[in-house]
Amino acid sequence: MLNLPDIIIAVDGYSSTGKSSFAKLVAKEFGFVYLDSGALYRAVTLFAQESQLISRMNIINPALEREIQDLPLRFSPDNRTFIGDRCVEKEIRSMEVSSQVSPISALQYVRDFVDRKLHEYGAHGRVVMDGRDIGTTVFPDAEIKVFMTASDEVRAKRRYDELVAKGEFPVFEEVVKNIKERDYIDSHREASPLQRAADAFELDNSNMTISEEVAWLKGLVQGKFNIL
Repeated sequence: MLNLPDIIIAVDGYSSTGKSSFAKLVAKEFGFVYLDSGALYRAVTLFAQESQLISRMNIINPALEREIQDLPLRFSPDNRTFIGDRCVEKEIRSMEVSSQVSPISALQYVRDFVDRKLHEYGAHGRVVMDGRDIGTTVFPDAEIKVFMTASDEVRAKRRYDELVAKGEFPVFEEVVKNIKERDYIDSHREASPLQRAADAFELDNSNMTISEEVAWLKGLVQGKFNIL
């Protein structure tokens, strides 16, 4: 294991680029804590759906701002997402939540709420955090920033396979459409749009294994901190 200082590694990028799998493996490799910011946005979306605060037409009830302020979102020690005592890890990965997470996460008050949670977890460093605005907004001073990309076709196939593995029956064309819609919304939203930080290293993993991705990052970190 590399002997690293108490740094933050920010992993941003488009949906279904494998950010979470990559960040989890990096955290394990370095002995850091892994935090999935997207899980918190998904949990807020699930809460909005179950509370009937968002319609099928993505019309969001303004009461959501008030209702989420005391929402007991948390990560368990094994990185599962909870609302209070309820583990919602399975529910937040559904296509239903995926289809509405972008309009929810575009709301400034939702982003402020999630950012507060993330800052609490990342206050002491030694964290790998993935999302869409970690290196630009949440932790702009992160010592290592990675921006992940992959082709639309590769990302759609990954997402499709993930849903099938969970016992769902997605239509591939709908998965492709959902990914493109999320790309557009995430990149054009007014609050913290998805964009590559000026000092981020781009990782196109369309034709890479996850082991190759981790090896790439290890080389980057070793070079930056002069670690042999």
